[in-house]
Amino acid sequence: MTQAISTVSRARHSLAPWARITALAVCALLTLGPVIWTVSTSLRTPAESFDLPPKIIPTSPTVESYRGVFDQIDVWLLALNSTLVTGLIAVGQMITAGLAGYAFARLEFRFKKPLFALVLATMMVPLQVTIVPVFLVLKSMSLTDTLLGLIIPAFPTAFGTFLMRQYFLGMPKDLGEAAMLDGCGPWRIFRSVYAPLAAPGLAIVGVLAFNYHWNEFFRPLILETSAQNYTLPLGLVSLQGNLGTGSISVVLAGVVLSMIPAVAVFVVGQRPLREGITSAGVNR
Repeated sequence: MTQAISTVSRARHSLAPWARITALAVCALLTLGPVIWTVSTSLRTPAESFDLPPKIIPTSPTVESYRGVFDQIDVWLLALNSTLVTGLIAVGQMITAGLAGYAFARLEFRFKKPLFALVLATMMVPLQVTIVPVFLVLKSMSLTDTLLGLIIPAFPTAFGTFLMRQYFLGMPKDLGEAAMLDGCGPWRIFRSVYAPLAAPGLAIVGVLAFNYHWNEFFRPLILETSAQNYTLPLGLVSLQGNLGTGSISVVLAGVVLSMIPAVAVFVVGQRPLREGITSAGVNR
């Protein structure tokens, strides 16, 4: 009896890794399937893109669709606008999240907890609710239809503030107390002691901000009216006209081009993103 139980137990243990691998493979296929189909279709001819059943590997791969994207829209201008907007937003959110997170974690002031609760409450307010007052404020400041109008309102980040607060709470208080005994003030302690240690957490905020705002469509659609101020997702809308002519490959080629920078930033920042999120909620 004992030998039978031992045999069953070994069989379960031997099957467990294969079951996990199979489940992960299925999830990966479901996740990457649309991406693979998009890249594959962008390399097909317009006629081949409507083949049924669709083929994963194009019969005659071609890059004509990518040339069509560059012919129809100013990809370089759109990419430059998106890079400026997302890059400055990422840097701005790293600064504001670092300062606010440090203040809520290490400084003592009146109404600290209610203010932090208010910051977290803003995460539950949809962007569509606040876009009208934001638009009116920007219009009164003559910032509508400008890149600054996209950048400045995106500097505050409730999630980044929460993340950095948890990150700073996980750092030893002894470091700040030792610096205080040496005569350092709150700003010097933050700049020289805690900020360098929080670099992985700040990298998380920057990577997440870049990937989110690179693909952002709603705010540019509302705030920008001149084509010279369009970001890449907004500029790709003009490719929809190809759907009427059957050139779906051109549309998907534009989508693939827009994915490349976001994927590159995510791949480069994947390690600090994973390690920082794991350690953010651990108090040492």
